[in-house]
Amino acid sequence: MKTVTKVADAAAMIGEGSVLHIGGFMGVGSPHRLIAALVERGVGGFTVVANDCGKPDYGVGKLVAAGLVKKVIASHIGLNPVAQQKMISGEMEIELVPQGTLVERIRAAGVGLGGVLTATGIGTEVEEGKQTIEVDGNRYLVEKPIRADYALIAAKSADYIGNLEYQLTAHNFNPIMALAADVVIAEAKEILPVGAIPPDAVKTPAVLVDHLLEREVR
Repeated sequence: MKTVTKVADAAAMIGEGSVLHIGGFMGVGSPHRLIAALVERGVGGFTVVANDCGKPDYGVGKLVAAGLVKKVIASHIGLNPVAQQKMISGEMEIELVPQGTLVERIRAAGVGLGGVLTATGIGTEVEEGKQTIEVDGNRYLVEKPIRADYALIAAKSADYIGNLEYQLTAHNFNPIMALAADVVIAEAKEILPVGAIPPDAVKTPAVLVDHLLEREVR
């Protein structure tokens, strides 16, 4: 059985300047309670790896709006004007990565690969400064793995030992990110007895989860 962790205690584990994988797609499937606790704590300087920057008052956008993020690695920031302003002003560094490349770079870190080969970006400014390799007459970019200090993920259900089940599109980046971080903190909507989650529904096994947040108080 895993000992559940208070949200404030989980936020307190995350040191200034940490690299964070944060699951979710425009906030769907993001760990909202943990994000709110980080904003309340006020320690930042984070490098955030996520699909997007959410909105100023939602998802990863809350961290951006609070000034806690120094760099974002994401596939787009288009729905967050605060992130755009911070990029233009130079206050926050943005590394835009094609979505498929982004998830593959995270997966590569999780499964021990030295990188991934992709044709996406060849012949564009994305190629600048990157290693290329030719395979069967075709040229590819070598994109390096992205590993994080912490993966902050959200799930529909957890059981008492930390197996996780996701719901529909909230599945998104969460299982991949759980593979590619030194410490995994999981926020689940409900915590169930062992056996209540069908084995085939477990997408993140308990062995990967270091900390399970306590149930939300309603």
